[in-house]
Amino acid sequence: MLAVVHEGIAFPLLWTMLDKKGNSNSGERMDLFDRFEALFPDVEVACLTADREFVGRDWLSYLLIDPEVPFRLRIRHSELISPKLGGTRRSGERMFDSLRPGEFRQLSGRRWVWGRQVYVIGSRLADSGELLILITNACPETALPDYARRWGIENLFGALKTRGFCLESTHFKDPERLSRLLALLSLAFTWAMKVGLWIHQGSPIPLKAHGRRSQSLFRTGFDFLRRTFSNLPLFSGRFHQALQLLSCT
Repeated sequence: MLAVVHEGIAFPLLWTMLDKKGNSNSGERMDLFDRFEALFPDVEVACLTADREFVGRDWLSYLLIDPEVPFRLRIRHSELISPKLGGTRRSGERMFDSLRPGEFRQLSGRRWVWGRQVYVIGSRLADSGELLILITNACPETALPDYARRWGIENLFGALKTRGFCLESTHFKDPERLSRLLALLSLAFTWAMKVGLWIHQGSPIPLKAHGRRSQSLFRTGFDFLRRTFSNLPLFSGRFHQALQLLSCT
């Protein structure tokens, strides 16, 4: 799935239903991004983020074809990194093994990964102590905060599944039917987000001590729509208000 992150959550744009278990391969990801560029030829991508399951030599080479797509990709700890082509290679885990929780470091200059020159940044996560290693082709100084926005797609999947629409409870197996359902849920998800933002603009959602909203925009809009649909005769007025928010969607 390819999505755009806004307000801390990802909005689905394009997806491909795979007739297999596991993750997509490089060819499938390239096909998906080709579709995106064909549909949105004038859109400038700020940066593309992806977790370590969505990497590979061919995929990296594709992103570096001129004009390059700015990316922030997480790689596995075991991936080999070299200061020069044909030089001594060491795993990312060894290169960043001295980092303490909360620390990060950028390797000097560009390094060779999968036969391509990229910037490499490592960070030891403060909460879990897990090692995070990123590669990027531009603006390495913003790679970590840029990559952190990738969490928006996890929020999206949570909304589509356990914290909202319960997509997996349908037990659909046919890829075409599942794709059509996902299209409907994408529209419903966007509607819930727009309703949540509309409510928040009129009556701001309270903040907790850590500075985050006590309830997400999605949950606020989702609960509003669910209550409205549960008794349309009683809430017909606010249903029509919410419906107006779809006019530009």
